[in-house]
Amino acid sequence: MKHIANYRALFLQHLAQTSPAPLMLEIERAEGIYLYDTDGKKYIDLISGIAVSNVGHGHPAVVKAICEQAQKYLHTMVYGEYVQAPQVCFAQALTSTLPPALNTVYFTNSGAEAVEGAMKLAKRYTGRYEIIAVKNAYHGSTHGALSLQSSETYKRAFRPLLPFVKYINIESQSDLEKITQKTAAIIIEPVRAECGIQIPSKTWMQQLRKRCTETGTLLIFDEIQTGMGRTGTWWALEHYEVAPDILLSAKSLGGGLPLGAFIAPQEIMHTLSHDPILGHITTFGGHPLSCAAGLAAFHIIKEVLPEVEAKGQLIEDLLSNNPHIREIRRKGLMMAVDIGSWEKLQKTIQHALQSGIIVDWFLFNNQSIRIAPPLTITEEEIKEAGYLLNQAIYRAFK
Repeated sequence: MKHIANYRALFLQHLAQTSPAPLMLEIERAEGIYLYDTDGKKYIDLISGIAVSNVGHGHPAVVKAICEQAQKYLHTMVYGEYVQAPQVCFAQALTSTLPPALNTVYFTNSGAEAVEGAMKLAKRYTGRYEIIAVKNAYHGSTHGALSLQSSETYKRAFRPLLPFVKYINIESQSDLEKITQKTAAIIIEPVRAECGIQIPSKTWMQQLRKRCTETGTLLIFDEIQTGMGRTGTWWALEHYEVAPDILLSAKSLGGGLPLGAFIAPQEIMHTLSHDPILGHITTFGGHPLSCAAGLAAFHIIKEVLPEVEAKGQLIEDLLSNNPHIREIRRKGLMMAVDIGSWEKLQKTIQHALQSGIIVDWFLFNNQSIRIAPPLTITEEEIKEAGYLLNQAIYRAFK
């Protein structure tokens, strides 16, 4: 216990905190869908580290790829200068899953950096300055990405932020008229995560694409959470039969290591290479270790992808008879379970944790449970998790 107490004290003393009451769960190891604390208690990870561990924790193929690459080389030179096999092979694999025009990958360190790069790219290519985002969307916490957020709660303390940012609502026909010849880009999540899994209609998404084409506005899809199989297809764009001009990926992209990317046609991406040169640079983006891990995870996801929708449906079926659940919103293994109040939600999270289940909440939805387990979760593991989560919800309503 002295060992644990020391680490916790050091955590509070030397690590920057992001909330007044951190969870303080001390993890010693992780394997598959399970996390193990220092007392040996195991927890089913039903959020995958917020949609990061799509292939679970410590997958042998990912670990092997990391070890093999570590023995060859780690960092060699700033991104874009040397030909590095892990980057090249992973870029080729990623673009093979995308519409043909999305053929050029710029690797970054994170999703927020991918957002920053995409905003710069849109302004550089179009020569315009206005960016449009969707209300109650989250695209990152860096200065530019934060500027895209409509919530004053999270951004008022950091003003002034970027100017010339506007907001629209999904499904609004009149709001589409806000997209004009002054607009460099509009950024949208094809499945809106932090609202509690809101899914735009196919019709409206296609109208959005049409409006962007008419005005010469670049359409950016933020697939940082939805990509790499999370919604039952490689990319959520496949559900809409709509191709963006720029696609963003991160979170699960690196197989558990830090990695992000913005992906665009070569014609658009080429503008970052001149006037000025080095239009966007990164030291560690596309790190060979992360790309090797990501490529290994890519092949694992390819194997389990056909099972994702059925697994999501099984979780939904197991929870659907709980009388305390008001609504379940889902795409693949990306799910929000609405239980009606923040108070009940917090009680459910705590009861679930006591039972060995990790779930979470959403930034802009204070009454829904976040569920996004590893895509590798088995039917047996789903049944166990479903039972325990149902029990946690029942206890929260006692």
